[in-house]
Amino acid sequence: MNDLTLQKARAYEAEHGAAITPAERPAYHMTPYVGWLNDPNGFSYYKGKYHQFYQYNPYDVRWAPMHWGHAVSSDLLHWEYLPCALAPDSPVDNGPGCFSGSATEMDDGRQLLMYTSVVAEKQPNGEMRDIQTQSIAIGDGLDYEKPACNPVLTQKDLPEGFSRFDFRDPKIWREADGTYSAVTVCLTEDGSGAAALFQSADGFDWHFVTVLERCNNQYGKMWECPDFFPLDGKQVLMLGPMEMLPKGEFHNGHNVIAFIGSYDKATHTFTKENVQLMDGGIDFYATQTTLAPDGRRIMTAWLQTWSDTEDKPQGCKWFGQTICPRELHIKDGRILQTPVRELDAVHGKRTFHENVTVQSETSLEGIKGRVADLTV
Repeated sequence: MNDLTLQKARAYEAEHGAAITPAERPAYHMTPYVGWLNDPNGFSYYKGKYHQFYQYNPYDVRWAPMHWGHAVSSDLLHWEYLPCALAPDSPVDNGPGCFSGSATEMDDGRQLLMYTSVVAEKQPNGEMRDIQTQSIAIGDGLDYEKPACNPVLTQKDLPEGFSRFDFRDPKIWREADGTYSAVTVCLTEDGSGAAALFQSADGFDWHFVTVLERCNNQYGKMWECPDFFPLDGKQVLMLGPMEMLPKGEFHNGHNVIAFIGSYDKATHTFTKENVQLMDGGIDFYATQTTLAPDGRRIMTAWLQTWSDTEDKPQGCKWFGQTICPRELHIKDGRILQTPVRELDAVHGKRTFHENVTVQSETSLEGIKGRVADLTV
């Protein structure tokens, strides 16, 4: 491991991130400390705070070899930046870097990160291709070490015919018996995605269990950023299909969809009953959920998609942000989303107007400032 890569990133962000004033950032959307952000990673509650890692290039406002940025919050609204958590500094991730992943807590109190490690390899035909495997890192909420056993999952752990070029985005969680489970996405023989379940007794030694669901070229092509969790008596498999064609509520390009159904833990069988779009907007991707201490299922996402990442202000110091986190519930077979209730605590005085015709020059008494929560 080359610690210099991580130390270089930490030194750069400490200097340049600290120079960005709060007035240059949104008020309650989390942004990168400096540089580029895409997928939220490792969204978790650990040691009394919410931890939000993210795909990160501190050096520029465009995608480049991926690091993991890191921030913590007590209320999901105000974020404190911590030093860069992961850098592309080990033999299995020293090319394109440390791609998306997740986090959970171990029995000894340490935090376990699981992420996709990517390295470029020359193929028999001479072509360079990115090889995707799954790796882990273990730390105390500030500093993380990558063990020598990495990668912990490779193409050898997948069913025959699955691709080693598209095998990524592990979402890890603890089972009731203390064992570890993770769902990843992978590309199958028919050229479309699948969600695969893996398990481990200790978080280090992993094995394939089953394919939870296949795309069968019905919902886009390759899938990304899976999540698998119980919600109000149902089981949800949430993921991001790429290359969707517009049909019904699904729009063109990158979507986030949720399969809602039931799950037999004894046989590891997921049975979908309904499918829905998670957000009608095009700037919404790479969702990840966590369980709050009070039992709420809370979701974050990247407030962007790949189709418009070149549309950025000239001279900007950061690019990319996450949504205001949302609480999830199921009603009448569909997932409902509401802004986290922590927003209620930051509301100011309520101002009410009625029977007003709003025109371009309209000024309403009591409504001013940088941030307003409007109900119209």
